[in-house]
Amino acid sequence: MKTKALMFILVVAAGITFSFTGWAQTAGAQSAAEKRALFMRGAELWPVYCNTCHNARPGPEFSPSEWNMIMMHMRTQANLPAQDARAILEYLKGSR
Repeated sequence: MKTKALMFILVVAAGITFSFTGWAQTAGAQSAAEKRALFMRGAELWPVYCNTCHNARPGPEFSPSEWNMIMMHMRTQANLPAQDARAILEYLKGSR
């Protein structure tokens, strides 16, 4: 029984990871103007969603792959809409 429960958890975690990875890669296939607009929107949203609890600093504190993982976790924890999470992620990665 424990093995089945563990397998279920691993499958769900893998599915979430793969879907988020695809989501992050899709965000990379944009025009420069779209990326800039997303960056600017992220700059507006970052203090609202992130600084409220963390007093976090954007930019080089984490690598792009670390920001992907952080946003995957915080998107769920903060109940972020997908578009807002993408914008914040673009801002965090672009602030390096």
